[in-house]
Amino acid sequence: MDLPVKYDDIPYNERHLCRKEYIKVQNGLCHYCNAPLDGDPADWAANKKVKPKYYPEGFFKNPIHLHHNHVTGFTIGAVHAHCNAVLWEHHGE
Repeated sequence: MDLPVKYDDIPYNERHLCRKEYIKVQNGLCHYCNAPLDGDPADWAANKKVKPKYYPEGFFKNPIHLHHNHVTGFTIGAVHAHCNAVLWEHHGE
Protein backbone atom coordinates (compact mmCIF):
# COMPACT_ATOMS: atom_id res chain seq x y z
CA MET A 1 0.00 0.00 0.00
CA ASP A 2 1.35 3.41 -0.94
CA LEU A 3 1.24 5.86 1.96
CA PRO A 4 -0.25 8.31 2.70
CA VAL A 5 -3.78 7.60 1.56
CA LYS A 6 -7.04 9.53 1.83
CA TYR A 7 -8.63 8.27 5.05
CA ASP A 8 -12.20 8.49 3.76
CA ASP A 9 -11.26 6.58 0.59
CA ILE A 10 -10.26 3.49 2.61
CA PRO A 11 -13.25 1.24 3.30
CA TYR A 12 -13.79 0.88 7.04
CA ASN A 13 -13.09 -2.84 6.93
CA GLU A 14 -9.71 -2.24 5.21
CA ARG A 15 -8.31 0.50 7.45
CA HIS A 16 -6.52 -2.14 9.51
CA LEU A 17 -4.34 -2.87 6.44
CA CYS A 18 -3.26 0.76 6.33
CA ARG A 19 -2.58 0.71 10.09
CA LYS A 20 -0.43 -2.40 9.64
CA GLU A 21 1.56 -0.73 6.87
CA TYR A 22 2.22 2.32 9.04
CA ILE A 23 3.24 0.09 11.95
CA LYS A 24 5.72 -1.59 9.63
CA VAL A 25 7.27 1.63 8.26
CA GLN A 26 7.30 3.18 11.77
CA ASN A 27 9.19 0.15 13.12
CA GLY A 28 6.36 -0.56 15.55
CA LEU A 29 6.57 2.86 17.19
CA CYS A 30 3.79 5.39 17.76
CA HIS A 31 3.94 8.30 15.31
CA TYR A 32 3.20 10.73 18.17
CA CYS A 33 5.00 9.54 21.30
CA ASN A 34 7.56 7.19 19.71
CA ALA A 35 6.83 4.41 22.24
CA PRO A 36 6.19 0.84 21.03
CA LEU A 37 2.63 0.45 19.76
CA ASP A 38 2.29 -2.94 21.44
CA GLY A 39 2.61 -1.24 24.84
CA ASP A 40 1.51 1.89 26.62
CA PRO A 41 2.15 5.43 25.38
CA ALA A 42 5.26 7.22 26.61
CA ASP A 43 4.76 8.66 30.10
CA TRP A 44 4.81 12.26 28.89
CA ALA A 45 1.94 11.49 26.48
CA ALA A 46 0.06 9.21 28.87
CA ASN A 47 0.10 11.96 31.50
CA LYS A 48 -1.77 14.35 29.21
CA LYS A 49 -5.38 14.28 30.31
CA VAL A 50 -8.18 13.55 27.87
CA LYS A 51 -11.94 13.53 28.38
CA PRO A 52 -13.31 10.09 27.42
CA LYS A 53 -16.84 11.52 27.23
CA TYR A 54 -15.78 13.39 24.04
CA TYR A 55 -15.25 10.14 22.14
CA PRO A 56 -17.62 7.59 20.67
CA GLU A 57 -18.28 4.39 22.56
CA GLY A 58 -15.49 1.93 21.87
CA PHE A 59 -12.97 4.62 20.83
CA PHE A 60 -10.37 3.33 23.27
CA LYS A 61 -11.19 -0.35 22.70
CA ASN A 62 -8.80 -0.64 19.73
CA PRO A 63 -5.37 0.22 21.17
CA ILE A 64 -3.88 1.36 17.82
CA HIS A 65 -5.50 4.04 15.68
CA LEU A 66 -4.88 5.34 12.20
CA HIS A 67 -4.21 9.06 12.61
CA HIS A 68 -5.17 11.37 9.76
CA ASN A 69 -5.26 15.06 8.97
CA HIS A 70 -8.85 16.30 9.22
CA VAL A 71 -8.22 19.12 6.72
CA THR A 72 -6.42 17.25 3.92
CA GLY A 73 -7.90 13.84 4.71
CA PHE A 74 -4.54 12.12 4.33
CA THR A 75 -3.30 9.52 6.77
CA ILE A 76 -0.33 10.47 8.96
CA GLY A 77 0.56 7.35 10.91
CA ALA A 78 -0.33 4.73 13.47
CA VAL A 79 -0.76 5.98 17.04
CA HIS A 80 -1.92 4.71 20.41
CA ALA A 81 -5.62 5.37 21.05
CA HIS A 82 -4.67 7.72 23.90
CA CYS A 83 -2.20 9.58 21.66
CA ASN A 84 -4.94 10.00 19.04
CA ALA A 85 -7.15 11.58 21.71
CA VAL A 86 -4.28 13.82 22.87
CA LEU A 87 -3.63 14.94 19.29
CA TRP A 88 -7.27 15.96 18.91
CA GLU A 89 -7.84 17.55 22.32
CA HIS A 90 -4.48 19.25 22.81
CA HIS A 91 -3.36 19.98 19.25
CA GLY A 92 -6.58 20.07 17.22
CA GLU A 93 -5.30 17.32 14.91
